[in-house]
Amino acid sequence: MPKNPNLTLSGPDLAALLCSRVCHDVISPVGAINNGLELLDEGGADADALDLIRTSALNASVRLKFARLAFGASGSVGASIDTGEAEKAAKDFAAAEKKTEVSWSGPRAIIPKNRVKLLLNLFMVAYSAIPRGGSIDVALENPETEARFTLTVKGRMLRLPPKFVELCNGTAEELADAHTIQPYYTVLLAEECGMQLRHVVEDDRILFIAEMGA
Repeated sequence: MPKNPNLTLSGPDLAALLCSRVCHDVISPVGAINNGLELLDEGGADADALDLIRTSALNASVRLKFARLAFGASGSVGASIDTGEAEKAAKDFAAAEKKTEVSWSGPRAIIPKNRVKLLLNLFMVAYSAIPRGGSIDVALENPETEARFTLTVKGRMLRLPPKFVELCNGTAEELADAHTIQPYYTVLLAEECGMQLRHVVEDDRILFIAEMGA
């Protein structure tokens, strides 16, 4: 595959922007935990404060575990990961926010970690296509060989993430920032894995597909 002209970030810039993205994702639930503790200190309703702390702690934990697989090293260089871990991370992430149902089908396999990272990052792109919630059906075909991942999204306010499309097409005019680094990383992972990204827009759903290049 020809190199995507938009993939121009240096290693340090990529690392910095990914760190910013992870911090952005966990700062809200961590802040809510602090609010719950302050409520307890002020003698507020114990049940409400504890419920806020418990819910926020779960949300932060789920987001960090997801980020560890999607963005982190997740083992040594060249390591492989069980797709079952990716399934659990994706389902737990959606369950914590309580607005999107996730179904998962296909063989469970231990595959190169960059394929798993690509799968989870494509899940995040698909998740962003239904900001009001809905459903995501993840289907894996031949994950160990000629891999193909298909994520089918349905929901209210269904939309195709424009920055993802621009990055896939190599037509983005602006450099990636902390808000767009996640789709950038998705496209970068696809190139590293030798997989092609494409999408299909239908009346009531969008399909996000990653498959081995010809």
